[in-house]
Amino acid sequence: MDFLIAILVIIAVYYLLKFLIRLYAPKMMNYAAKKTEEHLKKKFEEFSQNPNQGYTNTTENSSTKVNKTKFKSNPSKKVGEYIDFEEVE
Repeated sequence: MDFLIAILVIIAVYYLLKFLIRLYAPKMMNYAAKKTEEHLKKKFEEFSQNPNQGYTNTTENSSTKVNKTKFKSNPSKKVGEYIDFEEVE
């Protein structure tokens, strides 16, 4: 008997949560959309007031920031043993 009561409680909670989610999900989504819109408007206003803040001349910095060790090959570094495979017919 206790098993049936537990199953009925689980089913009742499931349908109650399903009903509440259908009822409140659109309101929560609208709230989240409004908050995101406010945040984006604030960021856009900050950017439009100071468009050059945080940006530098890319032609000047691109040549100085290149990491030249990144492009060097190191022939002394052993990667692994070379295996020559032959096709068998």
